[in-house]
Amino acid sequence: MTEPQDPEDGTRRPPTARPVEQGDVLELDQSASSSAYDPVPAGKDGDGRAGRFWSARRVPAAVLALVGLGATGLLLYDVAAVRADRPAMKWRRTLADELAHRPLDDVWVLAGAAAAVAIGLWLLVLAVTPGLRAVLPMRRDRPGVRAGLDRPAAALALRDRAVEISGVQSARVRLTRTRAVVRAVSHFRELDDVRADLDTVLATGIKELGLARPPSLSVHVRRPTRKG
Repeated sequence: MTEPQDPEDGTRRPPTARPVEQGDVLELDQSASSSAYDPVPAGKDGDGRAGRFWSARRVPAAVLALVGLGATGLLLYDVAAVRADRPAMKWRRTLADELAHRPLDDVWVLAGAAAAVAIGLWLLVLAVTPGLRAVLPMRRDRPGVRAGLDRPAAALALRDRAVEISGVQSARVRLTRTRAVVRAVSHFRELDDVRADLDTVLATGIKELGLARPPSLSVHVRRPTRKG
């Protein structure tokens, strides 16, 4: 990794620094630089809209099915036993007695009702939301073809692009469905110059990911933390 060359005189431009009276630490004249802008425009070949992938949610469905099957089977067995002139199970007699004698404002009745409402709301949310938040839908440029990109993989691709910039010592990328936040550490070059290069390179990187809804980009650059 080489330092940038000035296009006019061919000499290297070191970072500007000024000493300050703060212990024995020499502080640079700029410690952080940040930038944020709107999502990258998709262009003509990016007009293929694609919705999010829907999760099959096999585990919640299997748990609900097993619980419902077990409760229904147990209740039907008890009803059949009563029809055969056998006494009902103790749990059903106890439950019927408790429901008949406990008032509606009893703590256990309210707790059971709250638990039933919470479970019902949870199932409704699972039914109306797509899930699979870690999969980012890509543009649908061809009919019948649908692709998705793993979010950690997309963040890793952007991070690899960021660390290739001259002056970037390390970088972290936090990628969501709507926003890409890049935090880089630069050990030389002017912070504004490093940030400008990151803006350009990462904007191109986001566009080349081919996402249906490119996230907005926010870039933050700072100096390394001095030890001691």
